Amino acid sequence: MGSGRLYLAVAVGGFRRYATYRAATAAGVFTNTAFGLILVSTYLALWEARPGLGGYEQAQAVTYVWLGQALFAALAVQGGGFETELMERIRTGEVAIDLYRPADLQLWWLANDLGRSLFQLLGRGVVPFAFGVLVFPVALPRDALTWLAFLVAVVLATVVSFAIRYLVALSAFWLLDGTGVLQIMMVAGLFCSGMLLPLNVFPGTLGEVVRVLPWASLVQGPADVLLGEAGTLSTYLLQGGWAVALLAAGRLLQSAATRRVVVQGG
Repeated sequence: MGSGRLYLAVAVGGFRRYATYRAATAAGVFTNTAFGLILVSTYLALWEARPGLGGYEQAQAVTYVWLGQALFAALAVQGGGFETELMERIRTGEVAIDLYRPADLQLWWLANDLGRSLFQLLGRGVVPFAFGVLVFPVALPRDALTWLAFLVAVVLATVVSFAIRYLVALSAFWLLDGTGVLQIMMVAGLFCSGMLLPLNVFPGTLGEVVRVLPWASLVQGPADVLLGEAGTLSTYLLQGGWAVALLAAGRLLQSAATRRVVVQGG
Protein backbone atom coordinates (compact mmCIF):
# COMPACT_ATOMS: atom_id res chain seq x y z
CA MET A 1 0.00 0.00 0.00
CA GLY A 2 1.38 3.42 -0.96
CA SER A 3 2.01 5.93 1.80
CA GLY A 4 -0.85 8.16 0.64
CA ARG A 5 -3.32 5.27 0.68
CA LEU A 6 -1.98 4.14 4.05
CA TYR A 7 -2.64 7.48 5.74
CA LEU A 8 -6.02 7.76 4.02
CA ALA A 9 -6.91 4.35 5.46
CA VAL A 10 -5.79 5.55 8.91
CA ALA A 11 -7.98 8.67 8.58
CA VAL A 12 -10.97 6.55 7.53
CA GLY A 13 -10.28 4.28 10.48
CA GLY A 14 -10.26 7.26 12.83
CA PHE A 15 -13.60 8.43 11.42
CA ARG A 16 -15.18 4.98 11.79
CA ARG A 17 -13.82 4.50 15.29
CA TYR A 18 -15.56 7.60 16.63
CA ALA A 19 -18.69 6.85 14.63
CA THR A 20 -19.23 3.78 16.80
CA TYR A 21 -19.64 5.93 19.94
CA ARG A 22 -23.26 6.86 19.23
CA ALA A 23 -24.35 7.44 22.82
CA ALA A 24 -21.31 9.66 23.47
CA THR A 25 -22.02 11.60 20.28
CA ALA A 26 -25.66 12.16 21.25
CA ALA A 27 -24.58 13.29 24.71
CA GLY A 28 -22.04 15.63 23.12
CA VAL A 29 -24.69 17.17 20.86
CA PHE A 30 -26.91 17.81 23.88
CA THR A 31 -24.04 19.26 25.90
CA ASN A 32 -22.89 21.60 23.14
CA THR A 33 -26.44 22.78 22.53
CA ALA A 34 -27.10 23.39 26.23
CA PHE A 35 -23.77 25.18 26.72
CA GLY A 36 -24.48 27.23 23.59
CA LEU A 37 -27.79 28.38 25.08
CA ILE A 38 -26.02 29.47 28.27
CA LEU A 39 -23.38 31.39 26.33
CA VAL A 40 -25.94 33.00 24.01
CA SER A 41 -27.97 34.31 26.95
CA THR A 42 -24.77 35.77 28.39
CA TYR A 43 -23.70 37.26 25.07
CA LEU A 44 -27.13 38.82 24.45
CA ALA A 45 -26.99 40.57 27.81
CA LEU A 46 -23.37 41.64 27.30
CA TRP A 47 -23.94 43.01 23.79
CA GLU A 48 -27.14 44.70 24.95
CA ALA A 49 -25.09 46.60 27.49
CA ARG A 50 -22.08 47.09 25.20
CA PRO A 51 -23.26 47.32 21.55
CA GLY A 52 -20.51 46.70 19.04
CA LEU A 53 -18.23 45.08 21.62
CA GLY A 54 -15.13 43.68 19.95
CA GLY A 55 -16.30 45.03 16.60
CA TYR A 56 -19.19 42.53 16.47
CA GLU A 57 -22.85 43.29 16.09
CA GLN A 58 -25.16 41.27 18.33
CA ALA A 59 -26.12 38.84 15.55
CA GLN A 60 -22.43 38.26 14.81
CA ALA A 61 -21.77 37.56 18.48
CA VAL A 62 -24.58 34.99 18.54
CA THR A 63 -23.20 33.39 15.38
CA TYR A 64 -19.79 33.25 17.04
CA VAL A 65 -21.23 31.26 19.94
CA TRP A 66 -22.73 28.56 17.71
CA LEU A 67 -19.62 28.37 15.57
CA GLY A 68 -17.62 27.71 18.72
CA GLN A 69 -20.00 24.93 19.74
CA ALA A 70 -19.79 23.41 16.25
CA LEU A 71 -15.98 23.43 16.32
CA PHE A 72 -15.38 22.57 19.97
CA ALA A 73 -15.12 18.79 19.62
CA ALA A 74 -13.81 18.81 16.05
CA LEU A 75 -10.82 20.94 17.06
CA ALA A 76 -10.45 19.23 20.46
CA VAL A 77 -10.19 22.70 22.00
CA GLN A 78 -9.75 21.19 25.46
CA GLY A 79 -8.20 17.94 24.31
CA GLY A 80 -10.07 14.68 24.01
CA GLY A 81 -8.39 13.39 20.89
CA PHE A 82 -5.41 11.09 20.44
CA GLU A 83 -3.12 12.73 22.99
CA THR A 84 -4.27 10.75 26.04
CA GLU A 85 -3.94 7.45 24.16
CA LEU A 86 -0.48 8.31 22.85
CA MET A 87 0.71 9.40 26.28
CA GLU A 88 -0.47 6.08 27.72
CA ARG A 89 1.35 4.17 24.98
CA ILE A 90 4.50 6.10 25.80
CA ARG A 91 4.09 5.40 29.51
CA THR A 92 3.64 1.66 28.98
CA GLY A 93 6.34 1.41 26.31
CA GLU A 94 3.91 0.29 23.60
CA VAL A 95 5.04 3.27 21.53
CA ALA A 96 8.09 1.17 20.60
CA ILE A 97 5.73 -0.95 18.48
CA ASP A 98 4.44 2.21 16.78
CA LEU A 99 7.97 3.25 15.92
CA TYR A 100 8.55 -0.04 14.08
CA ARG A 101 5.55 0.49 11.83
CA PRO A 102 6.29 1.27 8.17
CA ALA A 103 4.76 4.69 8.75
CA ASP A 104 5.85 7.97 10.28
CA LEU A 105 4.60 8.38 13.86
CA GLN A 106 3.59 12.02 13.43
CA LEU A 107 1.80 11.49 10.11
CA TRP A 108 0.05 8.39 11.45
CA TRP A 109 -1.49 10.27 14.36
CA LEU A 110 -2.23 13.32 12.18
CA ALA A 111 -4.21 11.16 9.74
CA ASN A 112 -6.02 9.50 12.63
CA ASP A 113 -6.88 12.87 14.16
CA LEU A 114 -8.15 14.28 10.86
CA GLY A 115 -10.59 11.38 10.63
CA ARG A 116 -11.71 11.97 14.20
CA SER A 117 -12.10 15.70 13.57
CA LEU A 118 -14.26 15.20 10.47
CA PHE A 119 -16.61 12.89 12.33
CA GLN A 120 -16.89 15.25 15.30
CA LEU A 121 -17.63 18.16 12.98
CA LEU A 122 -20.41 16.27 11.21
CA GLY A 123 -21.69 14.16 14.08
CA ARG A 124 -21.44 16.60 16.96
CA GLY A 125 -21.09 20.04 15.40
CA VAL A 126 -23.79 20.33 12.74
CA VAL A 127 -26.85 19.88 14.98
CA PRO A 128 -25.99 22.54 17.60
CA PHE A 129 -25.07 24.98 14.84
CA ALA A 130 -28.29 24.30 12.92
CA PHE A 131 -30.27 24.71 16.14
CA GLY A 132 -28.65 28.07 16.79
CA VAL A 133 -29.26 29.28 13.24
CA LEU A 134 -32.94 28.31 13.36
CA VAL A 135 -33.70 29.71 16.83
CA PHE A 136 -31.62 32.89 17.06
CA PRO A 137 -30.89 35.83 14.75
CA VAL A 138 -27.50 35.17 13.19
CA ALA A 139 -25.21 36.77 10.62
CA LEU A 140 -24.15 34.29 7.97
CA PRO A 141 -22.58 34.98 4.55
CA ARG A 142 -24.58 34.22 1.44
CA ASP A 143 -21.73 33.66 -0.99
CA ALA A 144 -20.20 30.23 -1.41
CA LEU A 145 -16.62 31.56 -1.59
CA THR A 146 -16.78 32.80 2.00
CA TRP A 147 -17.99 29.40 3.15
CA LEU A 148 -15.18 27.74 1.22
CA ALA A 149 -12.64 30.10 2.77
CA PHE A 150 -14.10 29.24 6.18
CA LEU A 151 -13.71 25.50 5.55
CA VAL A 152 -10.06 26.01 4.57
CA ALA A 153 -9.55 27.91 7.82
CA VAL A 154 -11.15 25.02 9.73
CA VAL A 155 -8.76 22.53 8.10
CA LEU A 156 -5.78 24.70 9.05
CA ALA A 157 -7.16 25.04 12.57
CA THR A 158 -7.40 21.25 12.80
CA VAL A 159 -3.72 20.90 11.87
CA VAL A 160 -2.67 23.55 14.42
CA SER A 161 -4.74 21.82 17.09
CA PHE A 162 -3.12 18.50 16.29
CA ALA A 163 0.36 20.02 16.38
CA ILE A 164 -0.24 21.53 19.82
CA ARG A 165 -1.57 18.26 21.24
CA TYR A 166 1.20 16.21 19.62
CA LEU A 167 3.81 18.27 21.46
CA VAL A 168 1.87 17.78 24.68
CA ALA A 169 1.69 14.03 24.11
CA LEU A 170 5.41 13.73 23.39
CA SER A 171 6.21 15.39 26.70
CA ALA A 172 5.34 12.01 28.26
CA PHE A 173 8.74 10.73 27.09
CA TRP A 174 10.33 12.94 29.77
CA LEU A 175 7.56 13.29 32.37
CA LEU A 176 6.41 10.50 34.64
CA ASP A 177 2.90 11.94 34.69
CA GLY A 178 1.52 14.14 31.92
CA THR A 179 -1.63 15.16 33.83
CA GLY A 180 -0.28 18.63 34.61
CA VAL A 181 0.63 19.34 30.99
CA LEU A 182 -2.80 18.16 29.83
CA GLN A 183 -4.51 20.46 32.33
CA ILE A 184 -2.44 23.44 31.19
CA MET A 185 -3.39 22.62 27.59
CA MET A 186 -7.08 22.44 28.52
CA VAL A 187 -7.05 25.82 30.25
CA ALA A 188 -5.06 27.47 27.45
CA GLY A 189 -7.37 25.97 24.84
CA LEU A 190 -10.46 27.24 26.59
CA PHE A 191 -9.35 30.82 27.18
CA CYS A 192 -6.83 31.52 24.41
CA SER A 193 -8.78 30.06 21.49
CA GLY A 194 -11.74 32.42 21.90
CA MET A 195 -14.01 29.58 22.99
CA LEU A 196 -15.52 31.45 25.94
CA LEU A 197 -15.18 35.00 24.67
CA PRO A 198 -13.96 36.43 21.35
CA LEU A 199 -10.33 37.44 21.56
CA ASN A 200 -11.27 40.76 19.94
CA VAL A 201 -12.80 41.92 23.23
CA PHE A 202 -9.60 41.36 25.25
CA PRO A 203 -8.13 44.78 26.09
CA GLY A 204 -4.74 46.30 25.40
CA THR A 205 -1.56 44.25 25.38
CA LEU A 206 -3.38 41.12 26.53
CA GLY A 207 -5.59 41.25 23.45
CA GLU A 208 -2.65 41.82 21.14
CA VAL A 209 -0.78 38.85 22.60
CA VAL A 210 -3.60 36.30 22.62
CA ARG A 211 -4.53 37.13 19.03
CA VAL A 212 -1.13 35.96 17.77
CA LEU A 213 -0.81 32.83 19.92
CA PRO A 214 -1.37 29.47 18.19
CA TRP A 215 -4.70 28.92 19.98
CA ALA A 216 -6.13 31.96 18.17
CA SER A 217 -6.02 29.83 15.02
CA LEU A 218 -8.62 27.43 16.42
CA VAL A 219 -11.92 29.27 16.98
CA GLN A 220 -11.18 32.97 16.48
CA GLY A 221 -9.55 32.55 13.06
CA PRO A 222 -12.27 30.51 11.31
CA ALA A 223 -15.02 32.56 12.95
CA ASP A 224 -13.60 35.86 11.73
CA VAL A 225 -13.23 34.49 8.20
CA LEU A 226 -16.89 33.48 8.17
CA LEU A 227 -18.05 36.72 9.77
CA GLY A 228 -15.88 38.86 7.50
CA GLU A 229 -14.06 40.43 10.44
CA ALA A 230 -10.53 39.47 9.37
CA GLY A 231 -8.62 39.20 6.13
CA THR A 232 -8.63 35.67 4.76
CA LEU A 233 -4.98 35.83 3.73
CA SER A 234 -3.78 37.18 7.09
CA THR A 235 -5.74 34.46 8.89
CA TYR A 236 -4.25 31.76 6.67
CA LEU A 237 -0.75 33.15 7.19
CA LEU A 238 -1.15 33.05 10.98
CA GLN A 239 -2.61 29.54 10.93
CA GLY A 240 -0.17 28.22 8.34
CA GLY A 241 2.80 29.76 10.13
CA TRP A 242 1.86 28.13 13.42
CA ALA A 243 1.08 24.82 11.72
CA VAL A 244 4.52 24.68 10.11
CA ALA A 245 6.36 25.85 13.24
CA LEU A 246 4.56 23.48 15.60
CA LEU A 247 4.77 20.48 13.27
CA ALA A 248 8.49 21.12 12.86
CA ALA A 249 8.87 21.35 16.64
CA GLY A 250 6.96 18.08 16.93
CA ARG A 251 9.30 16.51 14.38
CA LEU A 252 12.37 17.60 16.36
CA LEU A 253 10.89 16.39 19.65
CA GLN A 254 9.92 13.11 18.02
CA SER A 255 13.50 12.60 16.81
CA ALA A 256 14.85 13.29 20.30
CA ALA A 257 12.28 10.93 21.81
CA THR A 258 13.12 8.20 19.30
CA ARG A 259 16.78 8.39 20.24
CA ARG A 260 15.74 8.17 23.88
CA VAL A 261 13.74 4.99 23.19
CA VAL A 262 16.65 3.45 21.29
CA VAL A 263 19.12 4.23 24.07
CA GLN A 264 16.84 2.89 26.80
CA GLY A 265 15.81 -0.12 24.80
CA GLY A 266 19.27 -1.01 23.62
